[in-house]
Amino acid sequence: MSEAPAGGYGLHQSSFRRRVHLVLDSAIATEIWTLLLHRTYVTLVLTSVAAVVLESMPELAIRYASWFDVVEMLSLGAFTVDYMLRLWSAPEHTPYAEMHPWRARWEWARTGWAIIDLLSILPFVLAFFVPADFKVLVLLRLLRFFKLARYSAGMRSLLAALEAERKALMASMMVLLGLVLVTASAMHLFEHEAQPEKFGSIPDAMWWAIVTLTTVGYGDVVPVTVAGRIVAGFTMIMGLMMLALPIGIVANAFAEEIHRREFVVTWGMLARVPLFSSLDAAEIAEVMRYLRSQTMPAQTLIVRKGEDARCMYFVAAGEVEVEATSGPVRLGEGRFFGEMALLRNQPRNANIRSVTPVKLLLLDGVDLRSIMDRNPEIQRRIEAVMAERV
Repeated sequence: MSEAPAGGYGLHQSSFRRRVHLVLDSAIATEIWTLLLHRTYVTLVLTSVAAVVLESMPELAIRYASWFDVVEMLSLGAFTVDYMLRLWSAPEHTPYAEMHPWRARWEWARTGWAIIDLLSILPFVLAFFVPADFKVLVLLRLLRFFKLARYSAGMRSLLAALEAERKALMASMMVLLGLVLVTASAMHLFEHEAQPEKFGSIPDAMWWAIVTLTTVGYGDVVPVTVAGRIVAGFTMIMGLMMLALPIGIVANAFAEEIHRREFVVTWGMLARVPLFSSLDAAEIAEVMRYLRSQTMPAQTLIVRKGEDARCMYFVAAGEVEVEATSGPVRLGEGRFFGEMALLRNQPRNANIRSVTPVKLLLLDGVDLRSIMDRNPEIQRRIEAVMAERV
């Protein structure tokens, strides 16, 4: 049975639920209301977390108690509404589209993001059953910080990198655990007679092994025998190697994820450019090899009227304004400019400046001509586009 009644009302409800889902779960906010909602929630998360941290200072907690209460109530109200709307619109998620609505909501409620959302509002419910100063409530309120990952492409990329390399990270953790056991056993063997209170058992020695392998080095437990110091030296060297291993895994995976994301964005943008729209995948890949990126702050002159054309530009992010004779024209993400002056070998005919901070992809005229020389098919298609534009 369907949750929505038959007829126009059911269709209207499903359409509205779909709209709510798209507004709440859009990875990239493209509409003004979606962007405003996302920024409001980011502000609430940051304000709420800051209030929790500052409230831990007794003098501030007493002086600004009413303000902290207002921030907490606003945050809890907003996060509760957000959670309920996400739960209600869960059947619109593609993986759950063919499930019964209540089954879809149950499956969504078991996901990591849903659990974080629930824990972020749980203090409001627990406050009725546990003391107000119960320390776990502070910890649960601080979990709201992780809600920011929904609105941060960088954090999503990092989480994707961790997910992709979870097996390698678990393997490095198992190696680290093995080293802890081996070095702790060796230190117990060589040091238990000299320092029975610190190395009297393997579990006691494991504290020293963890501190040493992680390069923390508190210095509260140190070997005194020659054999113990040799083991300690070996442990320190292995600690440096083990510290570099997971960092290298995560850094490489994160770089690949960012590169993959930029590759997809650049590929899609080039495929929409009329100059390259007729190229196949191999030919677009050939063009992408020659692209270089450039970041410009807002209100910066990018192209000056009358100067020689040396490259064409693609707007990867941000917005630029063309000072045309008929009036200013704004170009946003995915648009391009400067190609006609480059192809016609003519001076620039307008000033172009950045309206917001922009990221541009540049294709030099020399590289464009090199592409045309190396690939006759690309040259033929580009010349055809030039003929059509002329």
